[in-house]
Amino acid sequence: MPDENESQVQGAAQLYGEPFDSRFALAHEHHMAADFAAACAVYGEMLTLAESIEDSPDVRFLRAHVLSDLAIVLLTASDLPGAEGAVERSLALLEGIASAQMGPQGRQLWLETVLKTLIARSDVMSRTGRLDESLACLDEAAALFPEFDDPDGLRAAELGLNRVLLLMNRGEWGRAEEQATLLLSTTPATAAEAVPRLLTALGTICATTGRFDLAEDCFARADDGFRALGDTGERQTLLAHRASLAMERGELDLAERLFAEASAFFEEQRRFGDLAVCEQARSHLAGLRGDTAGAHDLATASLDRFERLGASVAAADSMLLGAQHAYERGDIEEMKRLAQEARDVYQARAIHERCAQVDLMLAGALEDNLNRTDHGRHETRSIDTALSLALPAALALAAARHDFVTAHARAQWLQLADRAMQLAFRLAVRRQDQGLLFELVEHRCAGAALALGPGPGPDDGHDGPTVFPNAGMKAYGDGGPMALGGVAAEAAASAGLRVAPPRKVRMSAESGRVALQEFIAAAEFRYRRRIVDEEEVPFWITDELTARPVVQIRLADAGDLFMTWTWAGGAQGFGTGHGPAAEVDRAVRELAEALPGSGEGTAGMRRAFESGALADHRAERQLARTLAEALWPEGLTAQIRQVSERAGRPLVRIQPSPRVAQVPWELLAVDDAGTRLIELADVVTTAPTSLRRQNTVQRAPEGPARDTGPVVLVLDPRVPGFRADSPLGSVLGPPGSDPELLALVQSRLDAGAVEPSLAGPAEAFRRTDLDRDWLSGVLRKGARRLMYVGHVSGTPVEGGQSEDGTLHLSCGPETVGLAEAVRTHRPLSAKDLLLGTLPLRADGEPGARIWPAPPRVALIGCESGGDLRFAESFGLATAMIHNGAELVTATRWVLPTSFAFHRLAGLAESVRPLSEAIVAVDTAHEDPDPVQRLGRWQREQLDRWRADGRTEHSPLLWAAMTCIVV
Repeated sequence: MPDENESQVQGAAQLYGEPFDSRFALAHEHHMAADFAAACAVYGEMLTLAESIEDSPDVRFLRAHVLSDLAIVLLTASDLPGAEGAVERSLALLEGIASAQMGPQGRQLWLETVLKTLIARSDVMSRTGRLDESLACLDEAAALFPEFDDPDGLRAAELGLNRVLLLMNRGEWGRAEEQATLLLSTTPATAAEAVPRLLTALGTICATTGRFDLAEDCFARADDGFRALGDTGERQTLLAHRASLAMERGELDLAERLFAEASAFFEEQRRFGDLAVCEQARSHLAGLRGDTAGAHDLATASLDRFERLGASVAAADSMLLGAQHAYERGDIEEMKRLAQEARDVYQARAIHERCAQVDLMLAGALEDNLNRTDHGRHETRSIDTALSLALPAALALAAARHDFVTAHARAQWLQLADRAMQLAFRLAVRRQDQGLLFELVEHRCAGAALALGPGPGPDDGHDGPTVFPNAGMKAYGDGGPMALGGVAAEAAASAGLRVAPPRKVRMSAESGRVALQEFIAAAEFRYRRRIVDEEEVPFWITDELTARPVVQIRLADAGDLFMTWTWAGGAQGFGTGHGPAAEVDRAVRELAEALPGSGEGTAGMRRAFESGALADHRAERQLARTLAEALWPEGLTAQIRQVSERAGRPLVRIQPSPRVAQVPWELLAVDDAGTRLIELADVVTTAPTSLRRQNTVQRAPEGPARDTGPVVLVLDPRVPGFRADSPLGSVLGPPGSDPELLALVQSRLDAGAVEPSLAGPAEAFRRTDLDRDWLSGVLRKGARRLMYVGHVSGTPVEGGQSEDGTLHLSCGPETVGLAEAVRTHRPLSAKDLLLGTLPLRADGEPGARIWPAPPRVALIGCESGGDLRFAESFGLATAMIHNGAELVTATRWVLPTSFAFHRLAGLAESVRPLSEAIVAVDTAHEDPDPVQRLGRWQREQLDRWRADGRTEHSPLLWAAMTCIVV
């Protein structure tokens, strides 16, 4: 082996002397230029020369080194059998000299070569579908790694990258993304060769999971890295990735041009594995263009190449593509054969996500066939077969989101998985199975639970890295004083939230049946993925929990809008319904056009006042009827009337789906006479049942303080660095200028303790000392109520991260928190309320311990109750519920301030609609039945609106208010 002293004198580039050192450099140069034949020829010459030298441990190490480098070139050139042979020969030589005497430097060279060769062997195993063997190689390398001195971090990055690629091959996209992102953040600049490859992997993950802009950014950065390294071959591989991204985006002409360029290069370089990948993708592209024959030919060519290379998983992918083309040609038997052969490969390799994809393809083909042909007496069996394939697969794909670290990634993944769930709903409708539809909605509405530890993954025994405390990774406007908190928060570059599976939804107290239990069992068995938590939650409201009749309504988006309802509290019965997607979307669009636009500032508020339906008496009545016709079953209205006549005014509990979360249900005109729902019942919004989970963290002491403690008033706190007339300025005007609000504070002072301590009511407004630490202190001591009036910043629904919603206290920029600072101020986010300081330090506390919520919380700010517009509800309102609140009054959309009414509607300054709403909420929260009391005020406002149509009585403000409970 190379002498340690010789290495120190001659340098790392002169390990073996001539002609070997110069030929290693020449072979590497050919490799980087993608001239693989030339590189292999040089390595072959070196090997022949090395084998002619008298045998010794040093010579055997030289041969092993040559074979290891040769294997890497052969891998790049897609010669998998040749690469495997070179790898095995190299490892045998290395193992044979493991006990030979070598100095510390020699030992390090031996370790480096062993690690490099094991990583290459893992790559061979992965490409040929032997994924467990591939993982074993990486584990063997990891066991050796602590002994290896890796000064530039390159081998550590390569080892991590191969774990990422293996996870990608398994279809474990969330875990792969987590590890790739973590590696990128920890790989030193000295390991420059690994960084662009990591970026390529991350870009592929993002493209596969629907985040196209992020993918393009990763590819662009990777291209810069490969260009700097002079790596022509990897740049061409990246070109194929970009072509796939263009195809996913629907840019078919660009995709075709990029694939053609990449294919020409791969064919010239005889990189037949990469060429087969391009042919596979071009087959899909041809299918999108309607070229069935061309798609078939390309898929066949791709399959042939993969089979010759021994790339079994890639070959199975081509089989699956060929099965789709066979179905399009009407060759059902060929479709079944190819799909089953592909599934057999995936099953053998434990690639469960692709097994689910095969099952979904078969189920979709069955549905399509049912639409085209009459199955006669066999139709029921055909539907059952399709359901038995589609629903477990849909459940597994939806559950795969728990692997992702950020809500943004999960939201994008759900858009892909939702297509599978829509198929399951359509099949249930086709079967006319009301019980199954009921269970589907209940399961879908259970929601995700917050996970304060690493999220669950497939049950394959291969856990990802532990990242304290909950895999905190990088997650991914501006009104004036007329919008109460109309500032859109940007996504914070801070800890993400992990989620856990929903709890089992128990459908019957007597039988113990769990919603979808047969399909859940099938999914967990077939795809080795946990679908639900072991804990159960009943879907119903029991008679013991209510002294009045209650109907629980839940809505689920699955193409169409699906609804279930169940009666309790002395009334019995249940039902299901659904609204066609086109009608629902049209009604929701009309509502959106009537609301102040989030992030649009003064323009959005002006439009709502001047042309919005909620500010016009006649248009509002028509909108209320349109919403009812699209969203509300007439039969349910009849039931509410019957129950009301027999047992008194019922309580309607509505858990909306994200699509209809801004609907003011109270306003719905449920009959031709214009009767509003709020006239027939009290209405409350409910959060997902998974929020019923008992928190394991310690909150403030339970006891009298929650019933007799102080009322905490946070009224228009001064935000550091923002003038009163700025976007984060005053929402209530100068302190002491509003008699109604002064009277409210005085009434609270007269009734008992108030925080902060006040000498007079005017001191409650525009304070500078109401920051998060103060709030934590007063809440830890125990409080019976919290009322916040001020700025709330929403976050874009398309980003998927409800936890980035913030409220604005008097916190300066030096305040430690999980939200990004806004100039001279750091807002308090829902993420803070949930995670607390767990992601920030080893001894951190969860948010429920730092900010324990009192039983009743009012959050009067722009879209403070916007949580339910997201697939995962972890915004401000639900964070308060998670932290202990029993009821949160919040708003569905951006609120107009009294100043907006004065400026845009021409009201006298003595008329203060927002102040009246604040007083109404405060009064309701002092009432034994806050929902009923707030509903009474809303009915009074409705009566005034009908009587005079005055803007101050319009639903633009009062219909935004809703009480949220679990």
